[in-house]
Amino acid sequence: MTQIEVKVELLPNFGDLSLPEYRTEHSAGIDLSAAISENIIIKSGSSALIPTGMKMEIPEGYELQIRPRSGLALKSGITVLNTPGTIDPDYRGEIAIILINHSSRDFTVEKGMRIAQGVFGKIEKARFTVVEHVGGTARGEGGFGHTGLK
Repeated sequence: MTQIEVKVELLPNFGDLSLPEYRTEHSAGIDLSAAISENIIIKSGSSALIPTGMKMEIPEGYELQIRPRSGLALKSGITVLNTPGTIDPDYRGEIAIILINHSSRDFTVEKGMRIAQGVFGKIEKARFTVVEHVGGTARGEGGFGHTGLK
């Protein structure tokens, strides 16, 4: 497994939180925590931007994908609104997470709560070539739901 160095700047709101870490030997993602001074209530059907208190210097050629935590989604109906969100390597602002509450109950985000996970991914750039027709496949132009069972 390849390791990359990611430089992290801790902001004043980070306080006494712990740096992100891989929770198990084979974890693909790091947990990101809420760096807030007061609880934030996300009303049912609403969204909120939650700061993490960190800036990151993501190496060129990589992105940080922001993904929901499965436990929050299952137990509380909380997920990341633009999932997966992408933090580009040239972004230098505070990492913040857009959470949405899909449940019928209000949800309280507390300081230090693990709110999302981040996965570093390698970026591949595409080069586009205009052609007369793209190649055919057995599926052809079958769209949404085309390959699923009925």
